[in-house]
Amino acid sequence: MRRRPRKEMPVLASHRKPRSTRPHSPAVGVTTAALASVTLLSTQSAHAAPAAPPRPTVEEVQKKVDALYRQAGTATQEYNRAKEATDEQRRKVDRILDDVARRTDAINESRRALGSYAAAQYRAGAVGPTAALIFADSPQSYFDQTHLMDRLSERQRGAVADYEGKRLAAAKQRAEATKSLESLTDAQATLRTSKQTVQRKLAEARTLLARLTAEEKARLAELEREREAEARRKAEERAKAEAAQAEAERRRQEEEARRQPSAPPVTPPTAPPQTGGSTYAAKVEKALAFARAQIGKPYVWGATGPSSYDCSGLTQAAWKAAGVDLPRTTWDQVEVGTRVATADLLPGDLVFFYDDISHVGLYIGGGKMIHAPKPGAEVREESIYYMPIYGSVRPT
Repeated sequence: MRRRPRKEMPVLASHRKPRSTRPHSPAVGVTTAALASVTLLSTQSAHAAPAAPPRPTVEEVQKKVDALYRQAGTATQEYNRAKEATDEQRRKVDRILDDVARRTDAINESRRALGSYAAAQYRAGAVGPTAALIFADSPQSYFDQTHLMDRLSERQRGAVADYEGKRLAAAKQRAEATKSLESLTDAQATLRTSKQTVQRKLAEARTLLARLTAEEKARLAELEREREAEARRKAEERAKAEAAQAEAERRRQEEEARRQPSAPPVTPPTAPPQTGGSTYAAKVEKALAFARAQIGKPYVWGATGPSSYDCSGLTQAAWKAAGVDLPRTTWDQVEVGTRVATADLLPGDLVFFYDDISHVGLYIGGGKMIHAPKPGAEVREESIYYMPIYGSVRPT
């Protein structure tokens, strides 16, 4: 038997990729490493602290500190005003409470007088209308209802009227005392707020200065010297101009005297000739002498002397020594007297600074003033051009 020939099975193409014995391609290796690196960096970035803000320059610190001192100066004036209001309100409350106490004593005296009438009626055997009156809520309404006034003697009617008047007056005073105490509480709250603001601004300034390195502090001191030198230069120019003006005036007067030898030289007044029975010039000298005697004493915000001052406390004390009462704050002092231009300044004038009128000094001539500058400084002479001038006033 013939055996059938076996058919060859067709060779099928394999769809499986042959396993490569070659190493991984470089492209695949780089991509994997890059992904790993990105993942690692992302993880580290997620836990990294945020970048610190850039360190301020010395010039920026100077501007910030100046601004904080200026804000503290404004808050100091607010404190001064609030303290003045608080002190005045406290004095008013004390006066009212004293008056209430006196009126209460007077009421008790009137009540004793009425009680004597009631006691007499009681001893007579009955509680009469006078006794009922003492326990009434409103004596006048009781009288209106019972016509008791017609039944009382003239002396008794006078005692009743006196009692009722004193009772109503005392009630009114007690109501006023309550209202004044509420106003005092509000003033004290404003005082505390102003005090906290001053302290916060000064603390911020101290913190900024404390963070400076030794090199930065040296640079800051240099900037301060440059500013002082510029202000001093302007003051010297002002002093030369004033000296030239005075010399020209002297020569004019001499020429006038030569033309009119029989007439005494006339000196034009530079200030009001008479104020309160003494010359204005004499008052100016007293104010300046007082201010000079305070040079070297420390600036303390809210202080009015004698051991320390703030700016308006110094000017107030100086003019008080001359017999002139000035208000407490710069905002009120600028409203007193006659406004004068910077070009027309004379010794004794008050010079105010900044748009918010938060600083004041006493002009001494030659472009200079005596003032209490700021915390950490002492009362001193300084150029009026050290700060931006707001305006000037001549006290009268």
